[in-house]
Amino acid sequence: MRANPEGNLAAFLPAPVNIGPMRRHLFLLALFALSASVFAQTPAPSATDVEAVVTTELGTFRFEFAPDKAPKHVENFLKLARAGYYDGSAFHRVYPDGMIQGGDPLLKNPKTPKNLWGSGALNLQPTEITDLKHEQGAVSTVRIPNKPDSDGNQFFVCVAAQPSLDGQYSVFGRVTEGLDIVQKISQSPASGDGITAGGGGILDKPVRILKVTIEPKKQQPFLNATKDELRRTVTLKTTLGTVRIKMEPDWAPENVRAFLMLTASGWYKGTGFHRIAKGFVVQGGAAGTRAGSQLNSADRWVHPIKGEFSSGAKHVRGIVSMAHGDDPNSATTSFFMMLAPAENLDGLYSAFGRIIEGLDVLEAFEKEEVDGETPKRRLEILDASVDGLE
Repeated sequence: MRANPEGNLAAFLPAPVNIGPMRRHLFLLALFALSASVFAQTPAPSATDVEAVVTTELGTFRFEFAPDKAPKHVENFLKLARAGYYDGSAFHRVYPDGMIQGGDPLLKNPKTPKNLWGSGALNLQPTEITDLKHEQGAVSTVRIPNKPDSDGNQFFVCVAAQPSLDGQYSVFGRVTEGLDIVQKISQSPASGDGITAGGGGILDKPVRILKVTIEPKKQQPFLNATKDELRRTVTLKTTLGTVRIKMEPDWAPENVRAFLMLTASGWYKGTGFHRIAKGFVVQGGAAGTRAGSQLNSADRWVHPIKGEFSSGAKHVRGIVSMAHGDDPNSATTSFFMMLAPAENLDGLYSAFGRIIEGLDVLEAFEKEEVDGETPKRRLEILDASVDGLE
């Protein structure tokens, strides 16, 4: 039927409305939509600024990513982890003290037959071979044996270096914390699978991955502290008493920064004093002297420190200085406290602090029985803290 342009259109028009409130309502809706759009478009943090936190039945470990080396694998893992893909799966295959394998979604179902463990989510993406090595702590992608470009969503973690895998599998991350947990998982009871050497194979009972989350990387304490912010006092509680050390950043700022980091992160707690040279020095804080596991979450930040030799820093009684090997730039964690003046050390070792309380503790160290320069009983740092730091 042809519409009559002159007909009565009143029946087809809505009732008159007050458009003032509507305009305000529409404006608010538009503003809300714009805000939601901006929020939705906020980019996710860069892969270099985050790390994976893998929580298992046996403990938690963290690993960082290598997006510059294996961008596709990093992107894939981040996407899956954020979606909860790995939550409820498990580690099912191990090589004792060598490596662990997990992430198969089939293991989310506890009724999945054991002969299918490890067969899920493979052949999904091409391999990204780089110069990254399967060193201790490396995180790499599982693929179908002898089939290139068959990588999937499963991954494995190296407890120890696996050089035979270099150039074959896609390394995309590295453990930054909790390698002792990875090692513990690798020691779970397993049945030989005819493939894995050294008593490894399929676990008798899978180790559940409770969840995998993506969190900001932990920040290194005092990394960007100014010289004035480095003017702190450290308290060391030792077997023989408490010592307070005033930092001297005007002498050796980078050595102070390193000592404060090792203290604030808890690295020094539990380390031992391995040397007492009477009339000379007490030395402690060396790697390998911690009671129990030698691994620590702050290991990621330990690195050689450049020697800093101030003309105003003299090695007299009560001065604290960093120890090093033949290379003056090789100091890492070990330090020594002066028992007496030693001018021969000036300009060769980085003095960075002075004892302001606890000189009597040095006297107690000198009274300890030694075998050569080795204490006959264990002496250690029971606790270490930076004063005024929560």
